Amino acid sequence: MIDNSEKKAVSHSDCKSPDTIILEELVQCFKNIAYGEVVVTIHDSRIVQIERREKKRFPPEK
Repeated sequence: MIDNSEKKAVSHSDCKSPDTIILEELVQCFKNIAYGEVVVTIHDSRIVQIERREKKRFPPEK
């Protein structure tokens, strides 16, 4: 008997290669940040983590 509760929904990202997914994620990080930094963590020549640290800038009060 097949347990359907463990089945995972197939999304479009399941059909993409891991490299494509990582590149798309990096592009989104760069597009959606005005001020801040994007930190890419690499282990054994592989990207294992992407962090986005966003800064919110407010104009000085006069």
